[in-house]
Amino acid sequence: GDLPVLLHEHVPDAMVITLQGIESALEPVSHRHSLEKIGALFDAMKAEGVTDMIFAGALTRPAFNPAEFDPQMMAIAPRLMAAMSLGDDGLLRTVIDIFEEQGFAVRGVQDVRPDLIVGADLAIGPDPTQAEEKDIGRATEILRQLAPIDVGQGCAVAGGQCLGIETVQGTDALLSFVAGTPDKYRRGGLKGVYVKATKAGQDLRMDMPAIGPKTVAAVAKAGLAGMVVEAGRVLIIDREATVEAAQNAGIFLRARAF
Repeated sequence: GDLPVLLHEHVPDAMVITLQGIESALEPVSHRHSLEKIGALFDAMKAEGVTDMIFAGALTRPAFNPAEFDPQMMAIAPRLMAAMSLGDDGLLRTVIDIFEEQGFAVRGVQDVRPDLIVGADLAIGPDPTQAEEKDIGRATEILRQLAPIDVGQGCAVAGGQCLGIETVQGTDALLSFVAGTPDKYRRGGLKGVYVKATKAGQDLRMDMPAIGPKTVAAVAKAGLAGMVVEAGRVLIIDREATVEAAQNAGIFLRARAF
């Protein structure tokens, strides 16, 4: 994705690490490592004098090959395997713990690029209608109820009817599913809304929700009237292009405190 590139442009002297099996635009300027040999990764970071680190970019739950484990990964693997059964936040907290036990301070993107955080002043496009405001409230309540079980960060609602919630497949999959939902499920012919917010108690160092031009395009393609994100707790990638995409699509884009 674009986020690692934005961070590298901002801190060009920082050590860059990419993982085998994951395509990255930064691969030519990176140290390439595999999670199976995590001991070599730790050693390389310490040799470079790394004290603080940031995780950025998309990473699906890896399929490990135990035959390639180094001794340190062999020791860590039982913890990771147990964490795999948890929600995303539970798994990522375990990963943070593992790196911090090696002496690395895990920071969030917001510590380096606070300008990427959506502010409460974000207000693009038409004002939500009264019916859409009700849908925003409904989606927000659904996310609040789901937060304790660590499911997802997004929800689409039309006419009070939940059209979909974000699960492990992510935002794009949710909005694609909504796009294929027949109009008969949108009560009263209402378009509906998409709401994206953090889960209660979520550790934002590794998994702060993010939106960008592609998110706006997906919301529009799904036939929704607009999108509301949580102010101060969501990243916006390429703000100018994201705002332009919302304006061109004629949908609203709002940030609110939840």
